Amino acid sequence: MKIIEELLSDKGIKPAAKIETLCSWLIEGKINIDNLLEFAETAKDPAKATCIEALEYATKQNPSTPNYKCFQFVTETLKAKAPRVKWESAKVLGNTAHLFSGKLNEAIKNLLVNTEHEGTVVRWSAAFAWERF
Repeated sequence: MKIIEELLSDKGIKPAAKIETLCSWLIEGKINIDNLLEFAETAKDPAKATCIEALEYATKQNPSTPNYKCFQFVTETLKAKAPRVKWESAKVLGNTAHLFSGKLNEAIKNLLVNTEHEGTVVRWSAAFAWERF
């Protein structure tokens, strides 16, 4: 989606403001979750992580924000190479697992792998999500 690409490529906007803007766009309906996921699926890791962090903020404010496609996306991105993608994905799962309680097997498997990760934040985020299950 062009509006997301323009926001994320704007060097004049600080990273935190980009995340906040994406989150508010989601909550206000300026973009829908499928548009954000479509962009994130093919984005490079830094942009993908920013999109997932915006999802994390949105799901913290409104846990019913994600749909099943979002749940599947963050479950899969737990296996990403980039630590930030892993930890933001785990936080989204932690905020929303109650919505998909019958479909947690793959998420649990991927989170367990991340509990062995060398990065402290990846391990912490996996534990955060696990605790919420």
